[in-house]
Amino acid sequence: MIVSSTFTRYVWHGNGNGNGIVVNDDDDDDREIPLRHYRPPLPTQPQNKTSTPRDTPTPSTSTTTSTPTSSIYMIPNLMVFFILLFLLLSAFLLPVQAASCNQLDRDSLLAFSRNISTPSPLNWSVSVDCCLWEGIKCDENFRVIHLLLPSRGLAGFIFPSLTNLTALSLLDLSQNRLSGYLPDQFFSLLNHLQILDLSYNRLSGELPPFVAKTSGNTIRELDLSSNLFHGKLPLSLLQHLADAIAAGSLTSFNVSNNSFTGQIPTSLLCNNHSSSSSLRFLDYSSNDFSGMIQPGLGACSKLERFRAGSNSLSGPLPGDIFDAVSLKEISLPLNKLGGTLGESIVNLVNLTVLELYSNNFTGPIPSDIGKLSKLERLLLHANKINGTLPPSLMDCVNLVMLDVRLNLLEGSLSALNFSGLLRLSALDLGNNSFTGIIPPTMYACKSLKAVRLASNYFEGQISPDILGLQSLAFLSISTNNLSNVTGALRLLMGLKNLSTLMLSQNFFNEMMPDDVNITDPDGFQKIQVLGLGGCNFTGQIPHWLYNLKKLEVLDLSYNQISGSIPPWLHTLPELFYVDLSFNLLTGMFPAELTTLPALTSQRTYDEVERTYLELPVFANANNVSQMQYNQISNLPPAIYLGNNSLNGSIPVEIGKLRVLHQLDLSNNNFSGNIPAEISNLINLEKLYLSGNQLSGEIPVSLKSLHFLSAFSVAYNNLEGPVPTGGQFDTFSFSSFEGNPQLCGSVVRRSCLPQQGTTARSHSSSKKLIIGFAIAASFGLVSFVSVLIVWVISKRRINPGGEPDKIEAESISINSYSGVHPEVDKEASQVVLFPNKTSEIKDLTIVEILKATENFSQANIIGCGGFGLVYKATLPNGTALAIKKLSGELGLMEREFKAEVEALSTAQHENLVALQGYCVHEGVRLLIYTYMENGSLDHWLHEKADGPSQIDWPTRLKIAQGASCGLAYMHQICEPHIVHRDIKSSNILLDEKFEAHVADFGLARLILPYHTHVTTELVGTLGYIPPEYGQAWVATLRGDVYSFGVVMLELLTGRRPVDVSKPKMSRELVAWVQQMRSEGKQDQVFDPFLRGKGFEEEMLKVLDVACMCVSHNPFKRPCIPEVVEWLRNVRLSNHHMNKD
Repeated sequence: MIVSSTFTRYVWHGNGNGNGIVVNDDDDDDREIPLRHYRPPLPTQPQNKTSTPRDTPTPSTSTTTSTPTSSIYMIPNLMVFFILLFLLLSAFLLPVQAASCNQLDRDSLLAFSRNISTPSPLNWSVSVDCCLWEGIKCDENFRVIHLLLPSRGLAGFIFPSLTNLTALSLLDLSQNRLSGYLPDQFFSLLNHLQILDLSYNRLSGELPPFVAKTSGNTIRELDLSSNLFHGKLPLSLLQHLADAIAAGSLTSFNVSNNSFTGQIPTSLLCNNHSSSSSLRFLDYSSNDFSGMIQPGLGACSKLERFRAGSNSLSGPLPGDIFDAVSLKEISLPLNKLGGTLGESIVNLVNLTVLELYSNNFTGPIPSDIGKLSKLERLLLHANKINGTLPPSLMDCVNLVMLDVRLNLLEGSLSALNFSGLLRLSALDLGNNSFTGIIPPTMYACKSLKAVRLASNYFEGQISPDILGLQSLAFLSISTNNLSNVTGALRLLMGLKNLSTLMLSQNFFNEMMPDDVNITDPDGFQKIQVLGLGGCNFTGQIPHWLYNLKKLEVLDLSYNQISGSIPPWLHTLPELFYVDLSFNLLTGMFPAELTTLPALTSQRTYDEVERTYLELPVFANANNVSQMQYNQISNLPPAIYLGNNSLNGSIPVEIGKLRVLHQLDLSNNNFSGNIPAEISNLINLEKLYLSGNQLSGEIPVSLKSLHFLSAFSVAYNNLEGPVPTGGQFDTFSFSSFEGNPQLCGSVVRRSCLPQQGTTARSHSSSKKLIIGFAIAASFGLVSFVSVLIVWVISKRRINPGGEPDKIEAESISINSYSGVHPEVDKEASQVVLFPNKTSEIKDLTIVEILKATENFSQANIIGCGGFGLVYKATLPNGTALAIKKLSGELGLMEREFKAEVEALSTAQHENLVALQGYCVHEGVRLLIYTYMENGSLDHWLHEKADGPSQIDWPTRLKIAQGASCGLAYMHQICEPHIVHRDIKSSNILLDEKFEAHVADFGLARLILPYHTHVTTELVGTLGYIPPEYGQAWVATLRGDVYSFGVVMLELLTGRRPVDVSKPKMSRELVAWVQQMRSEGKQDQVFDPFLRGKGFEEEMLKVLDVACMCVSHNPFKRPCIPEVVEWLRNVRLSNHHMNKD
């Protein structure tokens, strides 16, 4: 029997789920056989072409008939058959069992696997040949040549053992969670790689150099995109890639979305020696590259796509880029490039995408741009391009998107023939100086879905031909000189897919079309955004709006609309943005408006259709600032009724509008009290009630509006104290001016009764009595004169005594701080505590008043739920921080002093030292060490260049120091202190940026306005642990949660709650947890921290922070554990890098 010695080797590739493929390992084309079709191959049989009679009997020409003897041999023949089959299968299987993968490769893979984790284990069993492992392929020498584990959830770092796989030709670990640095000799040892894809991971640090071991240049694709790499691209690596380009192997190089710096190395990669270049794809976008784009791209003759957007590139486009005639895409937006486009660009006849927006290009659009007949996307907006649209542009018949918005273009478009642009879907000519009529041929572009012609000088009427654009969903013609609004609306109602229509600032002084003129009940059935503001329309709010059941945004502001607000507005189920400001509306605030479904129910608002706009909307948010919105849902839920003639009281039902973010009722004739129910609008960001006739007091409950960032009740008839605490400590005098009866520090009027009030009521009778007394006793007057002279002389002799008291009275009387005018030194004694760091041995209330300039607003350095903090500068130059406590007095004076003295014993290098206190006439002052660098909140969120000034080592030091201060409070201080209000504004920084925890223990000194515990007592919004919503009891674990939020602030640079963010990312904790669950941890870091080489440390701190903000308080670590983990961050990272 002859058995072929050849065999076919089939390797199993599993996916970890019990499924997989079998690969014919001997074929070069790597054909894959689905498992369900796989059958073991039969061994190769001897060929009959050369057989001899000895090998094969000569066939008989006669017919063979069955005989009884044939059955005799049936059983032995079956046995022989099975024996032969066994031998054949053994011959097939024996080589596979005998062979196994290279031992070094096997050990290296196992070492790699021990340093990573996966959601489901890799199918890498030590009892199985490693060539059969998941994601592995071997060559005929049993060396590992392929390692493919993309999207496998790998977490950990690339262990150096991986560089032992020196036969590796394909390495794909993309879309995982790998972190850390690449091993030092990664590129040098893996020099047979043809395809390397490490994209979408968290790899960091600088790229290692390439040290050539062989002369091979086999690399075909290199993708390092979407990581955290930084620094310059190594010259040795670039030279290796250049050699690969010259050798015709490298086709794709992608380092986008990292933090690489330096110049783009075009001159090195593409040079005169790479004329046979096979490079087709080059992506440097979203990095920190700077400088000019060097010449060289022209030598990459086969280059198809060049991307380098979102960098800091400057200068003109290199001239030889127009020699790269294979280019299909040039994407260089969001840079600082300038110069003119130049006529040479028309040489790029294969170009389909040209994106140069948000640069500084000048000059005209090339006149022969029509030669780019394959162009599909031309995005030139936000430059300084001038001149006219060249007629040849209409020859770009494949255009799908044309955007030249925000340039200096001008002239009439009526002569241009748009009719050939049959594929055009989006056209944006906004914010230029185009004149004449809307080009008639534009209506022939049947594929148009979005058109913006806003902010030009178009005139005339909208043509009936617009009805040919039945795909149109977005139309903005605002700020032009169009006429005949009735005709326009009648026509536009025929566009059945129209969802966004903005016609503002046109049709000046026309009549608002009413139901007589607009009769199509089926018109605008898909309209979601309708803008008719700034047209100076007369008439009333038309009833035909009642039929627009999909309407979400309505703007009728800046018109002359009169009459009352129709109550049927509340029947529009999806309406959440209403702007009727600056009109002539009269009547009362309709109570029905408080039942708008999308503003009363969060669920209803969340169910409103979320449309992604074909072009962004540029909205004047109540004419305050222009903002860009790419989604309708990003507009704030708002009601703007300001600057009308509405009257009556503000209905208490307004408290039902819980979804509302902005409310403007200013400059009307509203009267009565401010409803306390407004405090139910928990999402309210802006509240304008100024310029009315409102009376009574400002409801203290408004302090609970933690999102409130803009507030005004100026010029009303309000009285009583201005609430303090919460957001009210951030509002200035202008928010309350024009209310003579208001009192409080912000309006510079004391709320305490003046001692001379009663005396003035009887001033006339007093004067009469004094007059008679003087007339009857002239001699007595003389005596009194002598006495006065004597007193004055005594004062001159003793200048250190009574004059101080008079000066103190004068200061206090002119002070609006609330300190009683009569300063009694005994009652107002300043108590100082022994402190090693304090140089202050004696201090008086008079000195405090002088040092704070009578508690001047200019000296306010902080505010919070416990009161304002003032900087006090003493004559010797020493600075102190004086906290004037606000809120009702929770403790009697004796108890207060006892509590403060107990707090003074809490002394630690990471706590703000309490140096003393003062109690005077109900005003309680705490004296602290002054911190030169203010609060962490100031550096992260308030100071313009603050985030860039505090690098990661500084932020880590701050986290470590603050944790130590908190640990002292929780574990060492007696009695233990629950802070209750850990936040970035309560972490102060000294001149060396050492962290000091402030405001600890103050909750015991203050009783808030409500008898029940409120958020002021147990924290600030965004820092409050979730369990506090069920039981208002402050705990040590609650402090840990708040500190976890602070760590997230340090890592991300974001506020705990940011109402300017999209809804899904407003709350920092939820956003970070969501990003983490999606494996996008690296994307949460502050851009100022990225690419600086500290990613491993930041990831470790992120893990600690996420444990601290666990929803389950019992899963949170205790603060000593946090201290230890943070202390070991840098140490452990150092050891890992060393390994």
